[in-house]
Amino acid sequence: MIKATHRPKHSSIPLLALLLCGLGILALGTGAVRMSPAEVVQALLGPHDETQARILYELRLPRILVGALCGALFAASGAILQGVVRNPLASPDIVGVAAGAGLAAVVNLMLLPNTPAWLLPVGASAGALAAFGLVYVLARQSGEVLPIRLALIGVAVEASLDGLRRLILVRADDSIAQALIFLSGTVYGADWERLFRVLPFAAVLIPITLLLHRRLDVLSFGDETAKSLGMRLEPARLVALALAAGLAAVAVMGVGILGFVGLIAPHAARLLVGPRFGLLLPASMLLGALLVVAADALGRGLIPPIEIPAGLLTTLVGAPYFLYLMRKTGRVR
Repeated sequence: MIKATHRPKHSSIPLLALLLCGLGILALGTGAVRMSPAEVVQALLGPHDETQARILYELRLPRILVGALCGALFAASGAILQGVVRNPLASPDIVGVAAGAGLAAVVNLMLLPNTPAWLLPVGASAGALAAFGLVYVLARQSGEVLPIRLALIGVAVEASLDGLRRLILVRADDSIAQALIFLSGTVYGADWERLFRVLPFAAVLIPITLLLHRRLDVLSFGDETAKSLGMRLEPARLVALALAAGLAAVAVMGVGILGFVGLIAPHAARLLVGPRFGLLLPASMLLGALLVVAADALGRGLIPPIEIPAGLLTTLVGAPYFLYLMRKTGRVR
């Protein structure tokens, strides 16, 4: 009898990492000034033209790094939420992160129009965390938070905050254009300063997330299983949800609101490596980084010098994928 052989699931991780590196090189050469992969590698490793060096090191490299990092953060947040809520349709949106960030960004520009540019994403991330706190408090009943109740209340809070944001925008003047760009989700203008603004938070949250992979596995098994294994369910769930909200809030600080990254990447990763968080988290983060870097490169390369925000492209891909998932899980007939 011949035993069938299968590619080990963990081998997907280095393959995704290599794919991300290759895509990064292609993205470095994409834009109004095009460079071949060979020219990019030459400019990075050897003697280079001063103009090319400026384009690569000052304009494109920090932009790609910010996009990859924030895509990874969104994807890790989505993976945690899908595990805790035990629903493949879960994403950072269901805990109010996107709507809270959007509302905070608009209010910030309305009340403080002359504040420094860095204050907008910081205020938005604070709004994202505040919205999560509101969802969690409203979802808590009899000392516990049921996943289905969290999801339903999250959708309601998301819709309410988003409606309030739209109402404010209708009454706003043209000075709110900066918020509209931010809300569309874009890596445009990302520089080393923005990268170093996001990096310290990511350097703390990502290792914590990876270290908690076993606890996340237990939570994803269901409440009864988690309790039978001796887990204090509510504190563990609160930590997981707060971690997911924090990851998404930091990502918002870097690129604004990028729709569907936290939905698509974890689901695709689960198909590649299975549901165990030890592999699911790194695979999700790599796929999230790939998705955002690809969307940003495509937005720069389609009709240069005009740029299409990465968030619009991820939404164009993510919305049909969301409908496909709903149909597959039986929520759309």
